Amino acid sequence: MTPRERVLAALNHRQPDRVPVDFGGHRSSGIAAIAYAKFRRALGLPQRAIRVYDPIQQLAIVDEDVLDRLGIDTIELGRGFAQGDEHWAAWTLPDGTPCQMPAWAMPERGDGQWLLRAQSGRVVGRMPDGALYFEQCYWPYLEHDDLERLPEALADTIWVAMRTPPGPLVAGQYGDAVLTEGARQLRQRSDRAILALFGGNLLEIGQFLYRNDNFLMLLAGNPRRAHEFLDRLLEIHLANLERFLRLVGPWIDVIVFGDDLGMQKGPQMSRRMYQEFFKPRHAQMWRRAKELADVKVMLHCCGGVRPLLPDLIEAGLDAINPVQISCTGMEPAGLKRDFGHQLTFWGGGCDTHFVLPNGTPEQIRAHVKQELEILAPGGGFVFQQVHNVLANVPPENLLAMFAAVKE
Repeated sequence: MTPRERVLAALNHRQPDRVPVDFGGHRSSGIAAIAYAKFRRALGLPQRAIRVYDPIQQLAIVDEDVLDRLGIDTIELGRGFAQGDEHWAAWTLPDGTPCQMPAWAMPERGDGQWLLRAQSGRVVGRMPDGALYFEQCYWPYLEHDDLERLPEALADTIWVAMRTPPGPLVAGQYGDAVLTEGARQLRQRSDRAILALFGGNLLEIGQFLYRNDNFLMLLAGNPRRAHEFLDRLLEIHLANLERFLRLVGPWIDVIVFGDDLGMQKGPQMSRRMYQEFFKPRHAQMWRRAKELADVKVMLHCCGGVRPLLPDLIEAGLDAINPVQISCTGMEPAGLKRDFGHQLTFWGGGCDTHFVLPNGTPEQIRAHVKQELEILAPGGGFVFQQVHNVLANVPPENLLAMFAAVKE
C-alpha cells in the first residue's frame, strides 16, 4: 500500500498492510523544537535549520528525511506553503538552540519575557524566561462581550493571531490562488495522506474569548446568551469552511477539527450540556465538510471523553485524537471493544504523560507493543503518541517508540 492507501484503509476499518503512522501530520502529533534538534542528531541525520512553525507550542517542522527514515504515512497541508527563506526569521529556542520562526509571528522582548502580538498590536501571549511555551494573556470578552465585533475579538486571541503556515503573509500576498496551488503541488509530490487543519472550535473559542471559568459559567448561568454566541461563531466557521474546502478540498484526505472537551477525570461538561450546546453544531460542520469534499473528519479532543463518544459518533465523527489513555475511562481495550467498529482511534499508541518522558527504552517498547496489540487489529487505528513529544523527552526513548512500531 501507499501511505495514503494505508491511512484510508485504517479510516475505513479495513486491515492495512501495516499500522499507519502519524508524526507531525497535525499540531498535536508533532515534536517540540528542542527535542527535535536532539532527535535529528540521534538519527544521525545532517544538521539543518530547525523551523518552528507553531510559535505557541514551539513545534518543529518534521523534515522529509525524518519522515522517510521513520516510514511516516501522513503530512500536514501546511508543508505545501511558506517554503522559501523569505518567510522565516532567525530566533533562539529557550535552551539556546538556533532556529527559525515564521516571519509573521516573531516574538519580541518586553517586561523581561518574550511576547507575541496580534495584528492589532495587542500583546496576546507571553513566555517568561525559563518557560518553554507561550501562554494566553488576553481574553477579549473577559469583562464584556460584543457579538457584533466577534471577528475582531477572535483576531485578538493567541490561537487565532498566531497562524501556522500558510499563514497571513502567504495568503495575504498571493490570495486564494496560492492556497489551491500549494495544496495541488503537495498532493503531486507526496503519496502521504494529507491532513488539513481547520479548527472549527466551539467550546475552546468560548474559553479563548471569555476565559475558561467565565465561559463555563455562561453556559450554565446564561444559556440564551451562550446560544447567541455559538450561533454567531458557527456562522463564521461555516463561511470559512466553504472557502477552505472550495480551495483545497480536492487535494486533502482528512480535515482536522478541534475542541478539547475533556479533563483528566472526565468531560468538562455533562453529556446533556454537550448535547444542547455543541453536538448539533458539530454535526452541522462535519456534515457540511463531507458534502463539500471527499474527506474524513477527525476531531482533536484531549481528555477523558468516553461518555461523549456516542454523541460524537452520531454527529458524524470518523476519527478521534489523541486518545489520551492516561485519563479516566480511556482504557484502550474498552474503547476498542465498544467503539472500534465505528470510530478510528488516531493516537493512544504511546502515553506521553508518564511513559515516554520517564520510561526506559525497554519499558517503552513493551508499552507500545501492548497498545498496538489492542488497537491495531481490524483497522480503525493510526499510530501516534498521545499528543506532542515535549522538550524533555530523551531521544533514545523516541527511537525506542518508533522501533517498537516497526517491529
